[in-house]
Amino acid sequence: MTEGKTFFKFCPSCSSQDFDYTNNFKFHCKHCDFVLYHNIAAAVAVVFTLEDKILFTIRNVNPDKGKLDLPGGFIDPGENAEEAACREIKEELGLDILPSALKYITTSPNDYLYKKVAYRTMDIFYECPLTRAEIQIAAKDEINGLVWIKRNQIDLNAIGFASIRKVIQERYLLN
Repeated sequence: MTEGKTFFKFCPSCSSQDFDYTNNFKFHCKHCDFVLYHNIAAAVAVVFTLEDKILFTIRNVNPDKGKLDLPGGFIDPGENAEEAACREIKEELGLDILPSALKYITTSPNDYLYKKVAYRTMDIFYECPLTRAEIQIAAKDEINGLVWIKRNQIDLNAIGFASIRKVIQERYLLN
């Protein structure tokens, strides 16, 4: 018997169907006592600014395909957040940036549904001012397009992830 919605059908250790999956966080098999914690995944996002504009990517993959996003991604094991941000920017946009160019903004929790698995993330946001608008897409499989949007013209409903909407609204929208 399961508690709540789960992507598990069987215990990964003994194949029993007698388990609890509490709050999409703790899997506990009542048969063999196997426990798995579905912990928070860490991710980074970079807000590139140029004058009164912010650079958004257009997602080419689910979740939220076709919606606005910020460049960034998951932190790999062994990386710190700044290293991950620089790596992701190189992979996605082909830009070489140094950790010293990143200004920490804030963190925000998020839900990332990928192939029916709900990953809870802690998104770490950085700002990086740019001096030119010409940016190329390096990861065309992930990014469908790039768009610079003036702060007073940002449509929050066009942004895919709740954490990004929250940070853009609280930190960047002109009132």
